[in-house]
Amino acid sequence: MGKKRGRKPKTPTQTLDHSVASFEDDVFSVTNVEIINPTTPATDNHHRPRGRPRKRSRYSLDKPEKPPPLMNGGEVLAEGPSSEGAARVVPEMDAVVKVFCVHTEPNFSLPWQRKRQYSSSSSGFVIGGKRVLTNAHSVEHFTQVKVKKRGSDTKYLATVLAIGTECDIAMLTVNDDEFWEGVSPVEFGDLPSLQDAVTVVGYPIGGDTISVTSGVIDAAINSGNSGGPAFNDRGKCVGIAFQSLKHEDVENIGYVIPTPVILHFIQDYEKNGAYTGFPFLGIEWQKMENPDLRIAMGMKPDQKGVRIRRIDPTASESEVLKPSDIILSFDGVNIANDGTVPFRHGERIGFSYLISQKYTGDSAAIQVLRDSESLSFDIKLSTHKRLIPPHVRGRPPSYYIIAGFVFTTVSVPYLRSEYGKDYEYEAPVKLLDKLLHSMPRSPNEQLVVVSQVLVADVNIGYEDIVNTQVLAFNGKPVNNLRSLANMVESCDDEFLKFDLEYEQIVVLQTKNAKAATVDILTTHCIPSAMSDDLKR
Repeated sequence: MGKKRGRKPKTPTQTLDHSVASFEDDVFSVTNVEIINPTTPATDNHHRPRGRPRKRSRYSLDKPEKPPPLMNGGEVLAEGPSSEGAARVVPEMDAVVKVFCVHTEPNFSLPWQRKRQYSSSSSGFVIGGKRVLTNAHSVEHFTQVKVKKRGSDTKYLATVLAIGTECDIAMLTVNDDEFWEGVSPVEFGDLPSLQDAVTVVGYPIGGDTISVTSGVIDAAINSGNSGGPAFNDRGKCVGIAFQSLKHEDVENIGYVIPTPVILHFIQDYEKNGAYTGFPFLGIEWQKMENPDLRIAMGMKPDQKGVRIRRIDPTASESEVLKPSDIILSFDGVNIANDGTVPFRHGERIGFSYLISQKYTGDSAAIQVLRDSESLSFDIKLSTHKRLIPPHVRGRPPSYYIIAGFVFTTVSVPYLRSEYGKDYEYEAPVKLLDKLLHSMPRSPNEQLVVVSQVLVADVNIGYEDIVNTQVLAFNGKPVNNLRSLANMVESCDDEFLKFDLEYEQIVVLQTKNAKAATVDILTTHCIPSAMSDDLKR
């Protein structure tokens, strides 16, 4: 029987290279937060008093307490030194917009219905081609999106062009030409370096006026302006604010999606007419920092790399790569024994960064060491489906119901719905193990579970089965939810027998089970015994 609680999972020593499943290597953060008064000269960081900075309220651009500053081509020039000794440029603010969204989220625990709709507001900014960028979570599960320009009282209907959940970026457009009048798109700059000054602009929660927050690149900006642009001191956009960190020991921390990820998202859409995602290598790898391990694997003193532990059998690279291969380089860039590659002067980054810069369908050259022999392969990169997918890309969840047994597939949103934000600690241990370590055996494999049992006379004694994996039906393996539904619907055997995890079995008389399903659906106001995607 499925357990309701699990233990806190240990951090695995190996690395599953899904490249952009986590953007730890592809985000930067800002700290030493200072609120800039945009109508007065910027404060010289060298003359700030020492000690912990006092909390200050945000300054609104629309407050007319001070005379307007010098204007130059639509840009505000603020006095004070920049990192290059030139006057610091406060960027064009009219490109920053407020995004309004009405969301209707799926109900993963009751997959035949949706949750109550709710509204949210966030920030966005105009880029070339009459498009607006914001955060993906700002418009996720949208039913309606509107945008409003600075100083305007008009909200314009927006169309969502693409949503990249992995990178938390969404692209919008507005069909009304009036919206684009007097708006200049932002220009993108290079990835900032440590200690570079950064300004985040946007609309904080509950505010209708722009706020400007400043900080420097370090370990960690308290923005509150999710989806707003981050500008360098030359007025170029270097990122999108997307997350704030709230912790009792830390204040004024937020994270920014950098320009390489933003440009990848934009170019992916332009190349393919849709967001296709970031490719990755479907492998798990091991560091080769131990000298005895390197010797045992036949590595020469001047060779460095990482060892392949496992390979996703559904990945195309499984046809050429083998477990225990040592990956020496990717696209000609040598990989260190800790899995890092050179990034900028004096900096290193995980080699998955190189993969994330490629596009779905691109080729890459990989050099490996196998049995002390160096081999080179050209592989075609693609995105791969996880056994337990981290996102559902806006699709409603699939389900199938027979005799009150609700069958569905496991995803991270499902686990979050069932066990809350701490699902990593609360979900059953076996599900967590599959989340962290299991690879699909075929491209269409899903992890199917009995989500719950809607109590009725026909299923007496099975009421406590919850979130338990279905392994087989009438002796045949269950590969995905569609295959299970098809087998049950076409079954004319006397009994329906489900083999579950933990050595449990469920046996029902076929005729009684199918007859009872209609009444159970009526009792619970469920419109159909299966989701629409399973009917096609």
